[in-house]
Amino acid sequence: MNDAEKGQLQAAIVPVTPFQQNCLLLWDSVSKRGAVFDPGGDVEAIVDAIAQTGIKVEAIYLTHGHIDHAGGAEELKAALGVEIIGPHKADKPLLQGIEKQAQMFGVAGGYRNAAPDRWLDEGDSVDIAGHKFEIFHCPGHAPGHVVFFNREARFAHVGDVLFNGSVGRTDLPGGDHAALIASITNKLLPLGDDVSFICGHGPGSTFGRERATNPFLNGAG
Repeated sequence: MNDAEKGQLQAAIVPVTPFQQNCLLLWDSVSKRGAVFDPGGDVEAIVDAIAQTGIKVEAIYLTHGHIDHAGGAEELKAALGVEIIGPHKADKPLLQGIEKQAQMFGVAGGYRNAAPDRWLDEGDSVDIAGHKFEIFHCPGHAPGHVVFFNREARFAHVGDVLFNGSVGRTDLPGGDHAALIASITNKLLPLGDDVSFICGHGPGSTFGRERATNPFLNGAG
């Protein structure tokens, strides 16, 4: 796709699972090509949203291997006939244990273990409808968590690393609070205060706002 055929990135959020996870649909406004991020479950609702937006999904991307982000990935892959890409291979045990996670959290809904077609690593990049996203490996919430960053649009999908007013929980298996804060301060915040982000739960924000007001980042918490 050349620049003349490329439009703006557009996004829609589909809240899924009892955890109200932000499943993200992201596409190009001109070509209507796009991707699904973190289909944690409620796959029928995701498929309905895809139909309503009229987009052509070319891949499924995972930020990490927790059930609310990856539990519906294999079912959606079967429905759409596309690859699952990401996260970092350090989350392979989590993805192989999604069904055990369902038992641990006491949730039902056909969650299935996931096997990505391709892992992602620090320094990789992916193309979503002609829009380049750089990959940052940001462990802490989960060992293999990755963040997707589009430099041109000044936009990031940060999954459960950073939230509006909070940060990802680190009390689950593989969690590491010091590693999480290091991921945020050393990899995300240097990208610029003007970067807006969508996160795995709740409303998004900007890196600048979180730098200034997030109690986990400004020494107040």
